[in-house]
Amino acid sequence: MNYKTIKLAVASVALTLVCVGLSSCGVRDENTPGVEYMPDMYRSPSVENYGWHVLDGDTLQNAMLPVKGTIARGYMPYTYENNAAGYEAAGANLKNPLDMTHRAMYEKDGEALFGKFCVHCHGATGGGDGKVGLKLPGPPPAYDGALKDLPEGKIFHSITYGKNSMGSHASQLSTEERWKLVCYVQKLQGPKGGADSTKQIAAVATPTTAHAAAGGHH
Repeated sequence: MNYKTIKLAVASVALTLVCVGLSSCGVRDENTPGVEYMPDMYRSPSVENYGWHVLDGDTLQNAMLPVKGTIARGYMPYTYENNAAGYEAAGANLKNPLDMTHRAMYEKDGEALFGKFCVHCHGATGGGDGKVGLKLPGPPPAYDGALKDLPEGKIFHSITYGKNSMGSHASQLSTEERWKLVCYVQKLQGPKGGADSTKQIAAVATPTTAHAAAGGHH
């Protein structure tokens, strides 16, 4: 009796599989995938871009514009325009917002970013002698030469919008990464302002006799 039951069960399963196979191979609709097992596993009911969805009875467009006059949380818009006036205004007013007590760390991060995005044109030391830069109609100016006194605001503005042959890097680098890159570019520029500035830097770096005698304590 048990043998007959098992035999009947096996025959039933085999018949079911044959029926399913034949039905899934039909040509009624050439686009149908046939019988799908657990379709939700690979057909996600996600909200698609530029589509529509219903929320509490209201039909809404998925790609809705933000409310006028608002900005995303944590986002700071860049207010300087991409023109000559914006470039000059950035040079005069835009300052690095990063905490400069960690400048050495920012310069190190900026160096890594420079190696990925800038060295090809500007060269390893910022001399404008990169392999790609040498093939341009005019190679980039050297950071320690013509661009030595370029202020940080103009450097950031150029990275954001691009300048001459250089394209915008705003889509590749976040605001913080761009400012870190500015720190490293300033390092490549070297001391600013000529002899007087060099004397001031030396005076800050070298303690006075009285200060040294006091052990350097305030």
